[in-house]
Amino acid sequence: MADSIAHRGPDDEGYFVSGPIGLGFRRLSIIDLAGGHQPMADAEETVWVIFNGEIYNFKELRLELEQLGYRFRTNGDTEVIVHGYLEWGTNVFNHLNGMFGLAIWDVKKKRLVVARDAMGIKLVYYRISGNQLTFGSEIRAIDGDGRPPAAARRQDHRQDDLQLRAV
Repeated sequence: MADSIAHRGPDDEGYFVSGPIGLGFRRLSIIDLAGGHQPMADAEETVWVIFNGEIYNFKELRLELEQLGYRFRTNGDTEVIVHGYLEWGTNVFNHLNGMFGLAIWDVKKKRLVVARDAMGIKLVYYRISGNQLTFGSEIRAIDGDGRPPAAARRQDHRQDDLQLRAV
C-alpha cells in the first residue's frame, strides 16, 4: 500500500509491523531532513506515530514537553506528537496547531488512533471491512491493497467529516 503513494514521499520510507498492526510511511523531507524517519516511536517503543502535515507550534510544544522532562532525539514536529500523546493522551489534539493526518499506535493499550486536523486540510481516507481498518493520505493508498477502487469509496462522507476528528 505504501508503494501506491511513493510519489508523495520519494525521500524515505518506513514500516512498523507488530501483531495486529502494520504501519507504512512514505516521506517527503521538509523539516529535520536527517532525523525525521517514520514511523517514529518514543524511546521505550510504547507509542508509534505516522504523520503527514505540519505542526506550526511544535517549537513551543517541544519546550513545554522538555520542561515536563521529555527528551527529544530529533528536531522535527513528529516527535512532539509522540511525547504529547504520552503526556496528554488524545487531548494532544487540543494542543496541536497545524494541518495533519496521523495515526498513533499505543502498544500498552493496544489502541490505534487515526486523526486529522479539525479543518480537514490534510485528509485521511479510510475503509472498514470486517475487523480491518485501512487508511491513508490518498484514496490510492487504500485502493492499493488489491480490492476494486469502488470498494474503498463512500458515497456521502460529508456528515462524517463534520463530526469526526479522530476515530
